Amino acid sequence: MSVNMFSQRAVQTSMRRLATIRPTNSSMRILSPAAIATGQIRTAEEPYQDREQEHALTLLPLRLAATSPTSTSLPVSSEEANKLLASQRKNRPVSPHLGIYRPQVTWIPSAMNRVTGSILSGGLYIFGFAYLVAPAFGWHLESATMAATVAAWPVAAKVATKFLIAWPFTFHSFNGLRHLTWDLGAVLTNKQVIVTGWTVIALSFVTALGLTFY
Repeated sequence: MSVNMFSQRAVQTSMRRLATIRPTNSSMRILSPAAIATGQIRTAEEPYQDREQEHALTLLPLRLAATSPTSTSLPVSSEEANKLLASQRKNRPVSPHLGIYRPQVTWIPSAMNRVTGSILSGGLYIFGFAYLVAPAFGWHLESATMAATVAAWPVAAKVATKFLIAWPFTFHSFNGLRHLTWDLGAVLTNKQVIVTGWTVIALSFVTALGLTFY
């Protein structure tokens, strides 16, 4: 009894599967009862469907990489990554610098104090080294030679050169005294800083002109 029931069910299943197959010319072929019973039925369209599924599975990692929130691009070489990073850094916004600040006497003398200090110390080292190696190269940097050379210059050139040498010295000297006063904890209010700043500027120009025409 059970064998007959199993046979009937197998026949019903086979008939249902045959009913789902479209009777086209490309799919008509001889099918064995074993193939029908076990479901191993392949039509002419199924190989194409299988290839489409394989193609979709091949593209799946690429699609996931493109749509993943934690990944924005496919893996690249280290050289390409460095080039991409350098190009992205060029588009970064630049932080505000000195151009956004209004010129004020509270910070300009402080900056010029460093500039004049570098000019004076650098000029001293350069001239000292040149004076030491002058005999080896035949340079004439003696005081008498330099005085005679400057005396032959036009008046405007002499005045400009003397002022350019005198003003860094006078400004750095007076502003240095101003900084030493701050180190003592005096004249540190905003108004006092402004007053002393203008005082240093005025004294440095007056004394530099005095040394120029002396």
